[in-house]
Amino acid sequence: MFNSLYGKITAKLPQTIYLENNGIEWSLLVPESSVNALPHVGEDARIFTHLIHKEDSMTLLGFATLEDRAIFLDLLKVEGVGPKGAVKILSNINAKELASVLDSGEIGVLEKVPGVGKKTAQKMMLALKGKLTLLDENTGRVKSPKEEAKSPWNDVIMALVDMGYDKKNAEEAIEKIVVKSPNQDGESKSTYEEKLFRLAIVELAK
Repeated sequence: MFNSLYGKITAKLPQTIYLENNGIEWSLLVPESSVNALPHVGEDARIFTHLIHKEDSMTLLGFATLEDRAIFLDLLKVEGVGPKGAVKILSNINAKELASVLDSGEIGVLEKVPGVGKKTAQKMMLALKGKLTLLDENTGRVKSPKEEAKSPWNDVIMALVDMGYDKKNAEEAIEKIVVKSPNQDGESKSTYEEKLFRLAIVELAK
């Protein structure tokens, strides 16, 4: 299967790019964030692709970067999110913003993204937090764990570890709590961390 197409952009439409390549004009379904990131009409561009093949149709998707495509494929792993839904999500929040929101546990931000809603936001948080396929811009390879940012609640996790709890279990407990009880009351970080710490102990005791 082809990895990308290179040619001249002949049109930019909402979530659609037309690309002329060797006498063939391709129509690609493209997230709005990628549409905005690609060169202007009349200029050459490389578009990374993904083909969705169904019994009665074929849809060619396009992305401005390898990372955008990787995040799109990650979104397809979320229950209830299909190709069109993933495109809609990435049309309203780019890959790096999505990664930042997931890492910080700001589920309220996800709920406001068109096409998401409360239930899908919770599923996204559980399925993708800390698991997005982030790529090194220079090599195109998946970043190693050392290159990925630490959990924003790392201090709480390490405090639990110091008490004798398993680190992985502590991380999972914190993830669940952040999804169920996000900081929506404007509490300071320290106050919210104390709350997480208390709830995590209860969660780990189950």
